[in-house]
This record gives sequence, structure tokens and C-alpha cells, in this order.
Amino acid sequence: MKKSGILFYLFLSLCFQNVLAQISTPPGFLNKNRQWVDSVFKSLTPDERIAQLIMVAAVSDVKRAVIDPKTSNPDFVEKLIRENKVGGVVFFQGGPVPQARITNRFQAASKVPLLIAMDAEFGLAMRIDSTVRYPYQMTLGAIQGSNDLIYEMGAQLAKQARRLGVHINFAPVADINNNPNNPVISFRSFGENKYKVAEKAVAYMRGMQENGLLTSAKHFPGHGDTGTDSHYDLPLIAHNTERIDSLELYPFRALINNGLSGVMIAHLSIPALDKTPNLPSTLSKPIVTDLLRHKLGFEGLIYSDAMNMKGVTKYFPNGKADAMGLEAGMDVLEFTEDVSKTIAEIKKSIAEGRISQAEIDFRCHKVLEAKAWVGLNHYKPVEAANLYEDLNPKSAELVNRLLTEKALTILKNENNILPLRELDTLKIASISLGADSITTFQKTLSLYTTVDHFVIPAKPSEAQLTELRAKLSSYNLLLVGVHLSSISPRGNYGLTDAMNSTLQELIATKKAVVSVFGNPYALNKILKPEAAKALLMAYQLTPYTQDLSAQLIFGAIPAVGKLPVTVNSNFPYNSGIETPALGRLKYTIPEEIGLDSRLITFKIDSIANMAVNQKATPGCVVQLAKDGKVFFRKAYGKHTYEGSKPVKLTDLYDLASVTKITASTLALMSLWDAKKFDLDATMKDYLPDFEKSNKADLPWRRVLTHSARLKSFIVLWKEAQNADGTFKKKTFSTTKSKKYPTSVVGDSLFIYKNYDKTIFKSIRDSPLNEKEGYVYSDLSFILYPQIVQRLSGENFEDYLKNHYYHKLGANTLTFNPKRFYGLDEIVPTERDTFFRMTQLHGQVHDEAAAMLGGLSGHAGLFGDANDVMKVWQMYLQQGYYGGQQLLSKDALFEFTRYQYPEMGSRRGIGFDKPSFKYTGNAPRYASPSSFGHTGYTGIMTWADPAWKLNYVFLSNRVYPTRENNKISQLNIRTAIMDVVYEALLK
Repeated sequence: MKKSGILFYLFLSLCFQNVLAQISTPPGFLNKNRQWVDSVFKSLTPDERIAQLIMVAAVSDVKRAVIDPKTSNPDFVEKLIRENKVGGVVFFQGGPVPQARITNRFQAASKVPLLIAMDAEFGLAMRIDSTVRYPYQMTLGAIQGSNDLIYEMGAQLAKQARRLGVHINFAPVADINNNPNNPVISFRSFGENKYKVAEKAVAYMRGMQENGLLTSAKHFPGHGDTGTDSHYDLPLIAHNTERIDSLELYPFRALINNGLSGVMIAHLSIPALDKTPNLPSTLSKPIVTDLLRHKLGFEGLIYSDAMNMKGVTKYFPNGKADAMGLEAGMDVLEFTEDVSKTIAEIKKSIAEGRISQAEIDFRCHKVLEAKAWVGLNHYKPVEAANLYEDLNPKSAELVNRLLTEKALTILKNENNILPLRELDTLKIASISLGADSITTFQKTLSLYTTVDHFVIPAKPSEAQLTELRAKLSSYNLLLVGVHLSSISPRGNYGLTDAMNSTLQELIATKKAVVSVFGNPYALNKILKPEAAKALLMAYQLTPYTQDLSAQLIFGAIPAVGKLPVTVNSNFPYNSGIETPALGRLKYTIPEEIGLDSRLITFKIDSIANMAVNQKATPGCVVQLAKDGKVFFRKAYGKHTYEGSKPVKLTDLYDLASVTKITASTLALMSLWDAKKFDLDATMKDYLPDFEKSNKADLPWRRVLTHSARLKSFIVLWKEAQNADGTFKKKTFSTTKSKKYPTSVVGDSLFIYKNYDKTIFKSIRDSPLNEKEGYVYSDLSFILYPQIVQRLSGENFEDYLKNHYYHKLGANTLTFNPKRFYGLDEIVPTERDTFFRMTQLHGQVHDEAAAMLGGLSGHAGLFGDANDVMKVWQMYLQQGYYGGQQLLSKDALFEFTRYQYPEMGSRRGIGFDKPSFKYTGNAPRYASPSSFGHTGYTGIMTWADPAWKLNYVFLSNRVYPTRENNKISQLNIRTAIMDVVYEALLK
């Protein structure tokens, strides 16, 4: 960046910091609904006004309670509400429906509607099950640029909390964590940079408050630089006032000046602010009143941290401490353990003049104003119906994915190894350390190429390690995931000695790319992590971090995160190496492209299940992508109607005629790029044997658009039969031999050597159709493998795999798949009752391709949906994929455009395209620029550049017989893609 650019950036940054520090907005709940507030206030006795300032703890699942189950169980809490008229409840462990029911029970028992609070720093999941868990604030601290997504997270959390009947979130954490050994804040902080902490805290706070949720920034005046957990002791902050004022207080000032509704006071000993020995800041008037209320001008609600914590109870008993807290200036006492004693002590403080009744009344008014602001003046019970669904919207999953994606941080990238390129040169193993089974990380890695997986538990046996060492020597790249089970330093972040030593061995191979799923400070516990080939910090161990880290490694997404804290001298604050995306498929959810998951899934499920239920096909796989983002992948049904094996996303299908455009046309485009294949040359130019045939002067452009008068097909196996149905000599044999070396099906039928020449001669000598016009023909495609070999010098299959499939990571694409896959991974097709007389399973369905040994240009290719889609994504991206331009843009343009529209032909070169009048060959809403193909076995692929849509449909509709054509009659294949078009059109 030029010097002028840097200065301008600094100027803007300072301006924004200045805005955060100077613009002041009072809390929005003040002076709201005064008529209701005054009415309720007048109905309260002096004791009840005190009680409005008290929040007690509750759980909705006593069995899981980590707090005292005697004082937090619903019966005990309800008694406090009825007898003492407390003002609020703080919920801890439980579940959403139980909490909703107990909330309604408590509200019904209360004279004044209760304020319900939770610690939900990273979502309701911080306290209750079956709810959304957003990233920790440390993870969010790694995000650069706009904080709009953090605002959106706050907005979503607010809606979820309010749906559950919760009115206050004790968040955001505004502490600046600059102590790697901090046992209590750490991952809960946005980081160590006060400006970034302030910006992100304000965005989070605004998202919550602007959507109806009260907040409480914590832990004032700053808990970030401590080595003691205030849950267990009273931490000491030894910094001077200048340091505290300039650093720790900065985020709180920014929040206050932006309308913060609440602040939580920490239990800290801070001699620079209050010299009273062992006095927690919670009980300090100089800190709560003089500093927060007067100097910083905070007008909102001041909450105590939990009054049962050792940070306060170590030196001050329950009740007495609570009264001292109000004397210091707090408005709300959280987690008061002995309500009766607390009220008695507060009344004593009033009687002795340490606090006035007027002060109590003023604070009671504020609490009531907050209650009115959250709508408790028109209280309605929590509706339990659809609660789980409402608390887990797909929009939350999208925000989770996007936040995680933007946070992932590369800390080492030797020779720019990430993102991975040239997949055909890599033999990859993945090793998940600290896991007990194949991980999400590993499953996503497998979406991109062939990866062999190994799992090493936290405490492996020596035998496991010995086996691992022996197997890894044959790989040239190791993708290592370090799965840390603890986010806290108390548990050494979940890093065992065995994991650490194993990791060092892997790093020492000089082949390891390491991804750390855990607290960034864990890098201080790992021996020489900087020696890895590449190091990726994912900040947490979640399905999102694992999934997206794998996608980043392969270049489906860029790396843009920066370290929000200083770990050590090797990894200082703001470390982070940016890497680009390489145009590989990204895997996400429909919401990322603006679609509704539930609606899309319901509609596609309906169509696919109809296909299975009406026996149009035993099963199928549907995969859809837009803008290079795979948003729908689902398998339906079983391999066979009578079988029990469910279809898997990774199952291989016989692609039938989709071979034409995923193999033959691909190879021809490549040769066209290399100027070895001319579309305007004639058949004799590349097939010398055709020089004297009736096809000699047919131009390839005509041939490839099915308009060269070629016959549709020749029943080649019939030509090998005698009139009585027996096979002619030198055609087939039931036993394998030198003369009959090639299997047509299994071990029961073999074809005569060099019989392919007979097949090619039969095509050469076949008559032409009398009339010109479009006639779909297999014949020329049978010839392309020999043309490719003649022009390239490589075997057809080798050419495709070496130049395309392996580079794309599309390694399931293969002919004769039984060489590499078990039959349980391959979906069967027809029960052949007229030629091969057997169940076809792992052999090509097409008879002509079978007679060519399973390898032909018109049929014979097998693969799974994901790998087929990679080829088609390359087509959509005009030949670009994985950082390589594998085909030219010109080739894609030329081959996928209408060639003879003036003749009414809808064909491209090899590719099918939409008819000019809708005939059902393509999706109804497909654009004129779209292209695709169908396959006889029940396959369809379609790409639409105008919409950037990519569609793969795999099925075995020919099982058990080809006579079943319901898949076309019911319009299954095109109807599924039209669901997406219709959704996008809306």
C-alpha cells in the first residue's frame, strides 16, 4: 500500500474511533411508558421496591444444574417470587420448552412481570440445549472489515431470546484480553485491540438492543488482564489509572456513548481506583458511582456479577455484600442467594443512612422502565408450539457459517501451499488428532479429492501410533486436524502429551498442513507449530470450523482472518496470511444464495419421493449449485426396490449418455484448444478408414450436432447373432482366453479380440438417413476414443483422467468401476434378459459400450454426483477450476452455443440445449445459454450460465427393466431444477 493510502486509512480509522468515543446516546428504555411504570410503582411496598432490584437464579433442568439445585429449582424460586416479590430471574441449565413452561409459571406467580435474563454471550446454547451456538467473541475478533454480520448475529439472538421469553442478555463481553493466561475471559473477549473490541462490541450490542433485547456489557471496569478467575477468588488489577482509563475503559465508553442499556460490574480488586483492601469493584462506590455513573455518564442499569462468586463472598457475606452493592451504586443484584437476608440488610442500610429510600425508588423506577421497554406492560406467556423450530432458524446457520468463514486465519503458508493446487500431484492423508471417529473436517476434505483418513484419539496406544507411522510414509501431503476438547487453559485446552508428541512427529515430516480447532492461546502449548508447512487457526472445535477449514484448504473460500490476540513472538496480534479462492465448489445451505431451505427441501423431496414411491426409479441423488455454491445434496431411496441398501451421496452411477459430454466432448474441446481437432474438418481427416465411405466428407460440426444423417444406432450385438439366436464365430465366448480376452459381463461372456474393428467397420459401412435434419445418434461417439488416442497419443481414459478428472479431484469418474470400487458402492442397473442374461452391476448398461470392453465415447463412464458436478462447474466457469484454466473460454462458448438455429436445431457441439419451443428436454425456465444432457439410465446434468446454476441428477430408472419410463412421464428430472428456477424468479 502506498504511503498516502496508509495515511488515509489511518485517518478514517481515527475518525471512526473518535465517533465511538464521543457520540453519546442515552439508553433507549429510559422514560418509557411512564403511566404504567408509575402505576406499578405506587402499588409496591417499600420492601417490594427493594425486591424489584433482585434477580435470583433458576434452572429448567435440575439434574444438569451446576449451581445449587436446592436454591435454583423451580419450586424454591417460585416461593421466592410469591413471598419476596423479586424483580427477575436468571436462567442457567436446561432446555427451551422446559424453560418456557417454567417462565410462564414464574410470571403467573409474580405480582409484577419478571425480567428474565441469561448469560448468552454466544447464543442461548451457552445455557440451554437445542438452541443456536454462535462463534465465541475471540473467533469474531478475527473478522476484518465490516461488523455487519456481528450486528446480524446480535439481531438474531435478540429474536431468539425474546421468543423464549428472555429480556436481558448479559453480553457483550467488553473486556480486552491481553493476558494469555487469563483463566476466565480469554475466548470470551473480542481480542486485545481496544478499537476492535469496541467496534465489535458496539455492533453486537446494537444488534441486540435494536431488536428488543436489553444488554449488559461486562465485566466493568475490565477483566481482561487477570490471572485469577473471579468465580474462585478475588483477582487483583495492579495497573494505574492512566492505563485503565486509556485501555480497559475504552470499549465501555464506546458502548455507553452508543446507547448501552446495561453494564455488569466485575468482582475485581483495583487499588488504583479504590484502595480499600480486598474490596471487590462490585461493592466500590468510587468505581460504580463515581467512575461509571458520574465520570462516564452511564444512565442505564448497573448489574452486579453473580453475588455468589468467591470474588465477592470470600471477604463479604451474603446479604451484607448485596446491600453494599446497592450502596456502591448498583441497580440490580444478580444471583442473590439469600433474598430475605438481603432485603433485611438493605433495609438496615436505609435505616442507617448509607442509602436513601429515594435512591431505592429511583432504581426501582428504572427497572420498571426497562420492563415496560421489553413489553412487560403487555405481558404475554411464552408459546411452546413450534418453539424449537423458531429458536433454530436456517438464517442462524447461515450467519454462523459466514462468521466462521471470515474468521479462519492462516498463520503459516510455506511456499503458498494453501490453497492446494495441482491435485493430480498430491497423495493426501488426513489425520485427526484427539478424535474417536472420522470427523467433519475429514468428511469435507473428501469432497474435493481422494483423501485417506486416519483417526488418533487423545490418548492413543503405541500400537495405533506404530500403525500410523508405517502407513503415512507413502503420502506426500498430510492434512492434520488438532481437535482440542477444551477451550479453557484450565484443561490445557484439551491438548494431551500424546497428541502433542504425535503432532511433532507429523510436523517433522515436512509434509504437514496443521489446522488447530481450539483456543489460539493453545499454540503456546504446542511444540513448534511454526515448523508446519502451513498452519490454520480455526479458534473453536465446531462442525462449522471443521467444514469451512477444509473448504479453505482447497480454495473454495479465501482466507481473510487475522489473529485478534498476541499468542507469542511467532504469532503476534494481527497475524494472518490472506489467500484467494480458486473457483472450487463451495458447500453451503440454500440461504446463502437467497433461497428458503425448508421450501426448497419440501418441494424437491416431494418430487424425488414421488419418483421412488411410484417406482420411476429405486433411488436417486440430487445435487444443485448456484454461483459455485453447492446448496442442495441429498440421496433418496434404495439401490433396488427389493433391497435394503439406501442410496448414498457417494454412490457411483452408470452415467450412460452423459458420458458423451462429460468425457468425449470434454476431450474434443481440449483437442480443439490445442488446435488438433477442427470442427470444420471431415470424418476422413481423422478416420483414414472412412476415406472411401459415405461418411468421408461429413463435417464434424454436423456430426456432433446430430445433423449429419447418421443412423441413430446399430444393434451391434444382434449383428453378432445367427438367425437361431446363437452367436456367430469369432464374436463371443463363455470362457476367457487369448482369443476372447475382454469381458462383456462378469465372468460369463467374453468378446473376440479386436472385435472393436468389426464394430467400427459396421459404423463406417452403415447407410445414411435419406433426409437431412436432426437425428440423435450414438454412432460417432463410439468413434471418439480412437480419435482422441490418434490425436493425443494417449489412451482415451488416461487422457481424461490425466488432463481433467484428477486435476479436478473428480476421481470417481472412471470406466469399468469394479477395478476400483466394491459393488456396494455402485448402483446396479438393468436385469438383462436378452443379451447378457444377468443382473448388470458395475458393468456398463449400454450393449455397444459393453462390447467395447466398457470403454466408449457414448456410454460407459461411472461416477458420483459430486464429481460429475466438478466437471460441469468447470464448464460454467468457462474452463476455470481449482486455480487452473483447463479449457479456454472460446472452447466453452463455441461448443455450448446453438450451432444451427436457423435450421431449428437445438444442439450445441455435443451438448443438448433448450428447444426453441418447450418440449421437456430441458427445464422449463432454462435460459437459451444453458446446456446439458440426459442419460438412458435415468441421468441428467444441466448448467445454466445465465443463472450460474449447476444440476446433477443420478438414478437407475432402468432397474429392473428399461421398459419403465416413468421418470420421463412424470417429468422428474426437469421438474426438480424448475423448483430452483421458480424460487429464484420470486
